[in-house]
Amino acid sequence: MHTLALAEALVEAGAQVSVWTLGRAGDDAFFRPVDARVEVRVVPFAAVDGESVGARILRSIEVLREGFDPRGYDVVHAQDCISANAVGRCVRTVHHLDTFTTPELAACHERAIVEPFAHVCVSDAVAREVQQGWGISPTVIPNGVDAAPFAAAAGDTRWRERFGRYVVAVGGIEPRKGTIDLLRAVALARRDHPDLALVIAGGETLFDYRDYRAQFDREAAELDVDPHVLGVVPTPDLPSLVAGAVAMGFVSTREGFGLAAMEALAARVPLVTRDLPVLREVFEGAAAFATDPTSIAAALAAVLADPGSPALTRRREVGATLAARHTWSAAAQAHLQLYARLLGRA
Repeated sequence: MHTLALAEALVEAGAQVSVWTLGRAGDDAFFRPVDARVEVRVVPFAAVDGESVGARILRSIEVLREGFDPRGYDVVHAQDCISANAVGRCVRTVHHLDTFTTPELAACHERAIVEPFAHVCVSDAVAREVQQGWGISPTVIPNGVDAAPFAAAAGDTRWRERFGRYVVAVGGIEPRKGTIDLLRAVALARRDHPDLALVIAGGETLFDYRDYRAQFDREAAELDVDPHVLGVVPTPDLPSLVAGAVAMGFVSTREGFGLAAMEALAARVPLVTRDLPVLREVFEGAAAFATDPTSIAAALAAVLADPGSPALTRRREVGATLAARHTWSAAAQAHLQLYARLLGRA
């Protein structure tokens, strides 16, 4: 989302942009159409049955390194650790920091912070983590948000015909998203609101979360919750899916900004989020903050009990204003200013 939206805003501002990516298992395009002015370069990446996460990480780096041609670019900007390891000299956006147990992935993560010659973070909180951990001072450029489609969808209830009252989560089922905590919270909230459903949108990541998914499915059965796991939702359908929710559960254990949460605010959907410094920084005044399944459930219950309360109405207004303030055009201009400084210094 970040890469494509930023690329499109950069070409709108007059830059020439190529987006390079690995095409897994025959993929030759992104999950949505891309502005034709953005050149998309897909490096084929075949699936290998039984490949471990570590081996897949190393092969991803090598395949992208062999396929990537840096000639002709003034700036190479990597958005994740694999691309930062593959492309050589680059600017790197550190969206969030992670702790990995897979040795190859941990090494990839470390190199992708220490080797780039310049750094961007999308929030002050993550920039402080980078400063404290590595002595690096990133440039902070917040994300934009394509607020208009979500604002236009506010009040759209077509998905409720399918799911009834539901809590929505965007990003798939994975440990960093805190999906099991949200599942447990919905189970607790259903004690007083048995009609409440959980809807999860989002595709799979590069990493192997099969054990976590198995635990999620096991607990869902034990808790008598039947989540609606939609996978990738077509981009035109996402605003109405989010807008129809009684709340968004955005309970990640690590985040850099919270783009999906900002989209929910644009749709005037109540936001319940994890009480993390970065999410306090971005969403203070616009969200209910929680720390565990019990407090997440309490925040959801408050929304369900009185959706028109003055406090919730105030949060909706603050949230809609906040979302409208974060634009991709502003993010693109900040990036162009950074590139100009870097080129002038080179």
